Amino acid sequence: MSYAEVLTSLLVPRSDDGPLVLDLFAGSGGLALGFEAQGFQTWGFEQDADCCMTYSHNLHGQCSQVTLTPQTDLPAASIIIAGPPCQPFSVGGLQLGLSDTRDGFPSFIAAVEHLKPQLWLFENVRGLFYRNRWYLDAILDQLRKSGPGYIVDVKLFRSADYGVPQNRERIIVVGHLGGFRFPLPQKHRVTAGDALGLLAVDAPPNSKFLTPSMDAYVARYEKASACVRPRDLHLDKPARTLTTRNLAGATGAMLPIRLPDGRRRRLTVREAARLQSFPDWYEFSGTENSQFNQIGNAAPPLLAYHLARSVRNYLGLAPDERDSSAGAAYLQPSLLF
Repeated sequence: MSYAEVLTSLLVPRSDDGPLVLDLFAGSGGLALGFEAQGFQTWGFEQDADCCMTYSHNLHGQCSQVTLTPQTDLPAASIIIAGPPCQPFSVGGLQLGLSDTRDGFPSFIAAVEHLKPQLWLFENVRGLFYRNRWYLDAILDQLRKSGPGYIVDVKLFRSADYGVPQNRERIIVVGHLGGFRFPLPQKHRVTAGDALGLLAVDAPPNSKFLTPSMDAYVARYEKASACVRPRDLHLDKPARTLTTRNLAGATGAMLPIRLPDGRRRRLTVREAARLQSFPDWYEFSGTENSQFNQIGNAAPPLLAYHLARSVRNYLGLAPDERDSSAGAAYLQPSLLF
């Protein structure tokens, strides 16, 4: 079974009448896809029109296009998940923390305080765990006071440990009432080559190749950065973290594929989506640049699938039947590759 087939088998939205999950700052639905594949209902809230269209087109849940504030009226739900945007942490950003109106966390905290769900979860950048730990501590202190005695667990996840072909590190924070357990890492690492398969040696009609001047720029960038290996996409290991910058931005940060004939081309939308663990049937709305932004900003659906299974266990729900059927091969990766 190929990696693409694994994603198609596991990441299928289900119309079960499972608990409702509010998905705040929902983006293009990466978290929601993992939760719907585990039988939860989702309702996304997102301000970007293209993201909302992508969400509604691919998922069972609806997406409300709205700019969330602490005053936003939200429906009752037993689970809240989110990927809140952070305000700038520099002195120039004034370091206003929870009082900064550009920050998504006040809206998330207000939702938890008002709805008091059985469990809440958010994901964010690893920098919040280190150089901005002061801010994370302030957020967690506020959340601990927001409900009926939440236990708060924090963990830095490397997506590659959960079947995602990418060294993407994200902080996952969960508030619960006791008994939640984070998913255990998988033993098998999926490489970029495993994920892309024949796509990695092909040049589709919409390919965008690096020009000689771009190649020269990348060479200078690599020399200045003392890169041990070229910054190409290496098929023998998981990819570097996909970001909006290396998918559609500056030349020096991109993840080009080096073809057998020596040419280097940029990743396509479909290749980027697969490296982020979106199944091939998942379609993104908007311009190519918008689609790259949606993918680069997304939470990997496969990581979300594992987290959602832990939430199922926490709620005492029956296991996903595919964990013992189509998903069994995935849970024993040696049967796959």
